[in-house]
Amino acid sequence: MKIALAQLNYHIGNFEDNVSKIKTSISKARSEGADLVVFAELAVSGYPPRDFLEFDDFIRRCRLAVEEIAGVCTDIAAVVGVPTKNPEFMGKDLYNSACFLADGKVREMRHKSLLPNYDIFDEYRYFEPNKKFDIVEYKGEKIALTVCEDLWNLGNDPLYTVIPMDELMKQQPDMIINIAASPFNYNQHRIRTDILKKNARKYGLPLFYVNHVGAQTELLFDGGSQVIDAQGKVVEELAYFREDFAVYDTKELKSNNRPAPLSAYPQGNEKIGLMYDALVMGVKNYFAKLGFTKAILGLSGGIDSAVTLAIAAEALGNRNVLSVLLPSQFSSEHSVSDSLEMIKNLNSPYEIISIETAFKAFEETLKPQFKDLPFGLAEENIQARARGVILMALSNKFGYILLNTSNKSEAAVGYGTLYGDMNGGISVIGDVYKTEVFQMARYINRNGSIIPENIITKPPSAELRPNQKDSDSLPDYEILDRILFQYIENRKGPEELIEMGFDEKIVRKTLRLVNTNEYKRYQTPPMLRVSPKAFGMGRRMPIVAKYLS
Repeated sequence: MKIALAQLNYHIGNFEDNVSKIKTSISKARSEGADLVVFAELAVSGYPPRDFLEFDDFIRRCRLAVEEIAGVCTDIAAVVGVPTKNPEFMGKDLYNSACFLADGKVREMRHKSLLPNYDIFDEYRYFEPNKKFDIVEYKGEKIALTVCEDLWNLGNDPLYTVIPMDELMKQQPDMIINIAASPFNYNQHRIRTDILKKNARKYGLPLFYVNHVGAQTELLFDGGSQVIDAQGKVVEELAYFREDFAVYDTKELKSNNRPAPLSAYPQGNEKIGLMYDALVMGVKNYFAKLGFTKAILGLSGGIDSAVTLAIAAEALGNRNVLSVLLPSQFSSEHSVSDSLEMIKNLNSPYEIISIETAFKAFEETLKPQFKDLPFGLAEENIQARARGVILMALSNKFGYILLNTSNKSEAAVGYGTLYGDMNGGISVIGDVYKTEVFQMARYINRNGSIIPENIITKPPSAELRPNQKDSDSLPDYEILDRILFQYIENRKGPEELIEMGFDEKIVRKTLRLVNTNEYKRYQTPPMLRVSPKAFGMGRRMPIVAKYLS
């Protein structure tokens, strides 16, 4: 049997576009002699549709879309992911289904058994788990048709009480097909491939795996769909971060020597390279799917806004990103000159708007209330908010989306001003630690200078008071980021961190800052997710809490 893998970039709720892409791929598969073409989990609706699933009209349109797709499957079959109605009175109203389309109709449906309900996943909120296991037979082949998590209940700490493939093996399938929506993080491609290999080896069956690609707000999908032989060897791997298509004959399960896409990254830079490509895709898709073309950001002369500008310019085109330099009386000369050098390198547009007049106007307005109190945090934040007002005014007037430039280290400890530098429609590097931002700047410059060297090497500063440095308020980023990583990603408590050799005073202060600034993160723009534990939908913490605060 010839099986086509169609790795596509879907748009949540855009049924017309999703159906068109699927039908085009079916036509391509037919022209290349495929018997069956496989699409991703919830391909028709896009993933994750979240509370759209609570609308009867949304589910009705999913059904109509599948029927339309089935109508073109007359001399070819297709597997398409879609939410379907649960006909039973008991249980949730929907299934997460893989529809097998053939002979112009929905011939079979297989439902997802294992519904993830951790980190960014919330599937048990909507779907009923499958409890009945049957293979699909087509053209003399017995197919174990599974959906994403159904293959993941392996290892020493299983989350579920059933292993779907153990049940399906009782019917002696010839192959496994798995349709998935597996979001990106910089470790996920290795973990995913390891899981798929283990399944192929355990059951002694070839495995055909199709993943989503593209960005859905903060969730990024990297693709990397695969064919794995019965010995657990990857014999086909589709591209990362872009749509791809391949046809594979089950009688010829041997390597075709396609180069692995990940080999494109320089040695030692795979993690940062993956993160960079994911962020570029995330920005590009966020704008395209919202129907916007132009971005704006405040370019401060610092490393964060410089890296954000470079990512946005790559995603949207140099001329489509407006940099606004917003100097104050505390801005250093090089904050402007370094920014102008980078703008020249990119040949991108810019404006220079001083905030001194606005700041003085706020000072004068508040003088009756502030009286003769000394300059402090309030005055620093007024400057940041004046910048935010100017950027949002330009955004509203000319139709830009404002890019937030805060990094993960700052977001973690609350080192930012609400309604000021924390403004934005999308947070580009909000899941990138400060030390990783420096690494990314070097990666961006790997083929020539884009970010000026002085931006990379000078001490970070918010420049909101004379001679200010980040180190005045925060531990050295090399130490801070290691503590934050252990606490946020690895969930290590204070005693464990102290036992690891971190200074007790720094540990307790850092964890207190993280927990007391949850209210700020609650109000930030969506952060493009590139780590295994990002702020946002995958990390749910109470605001009013006493723990470690």
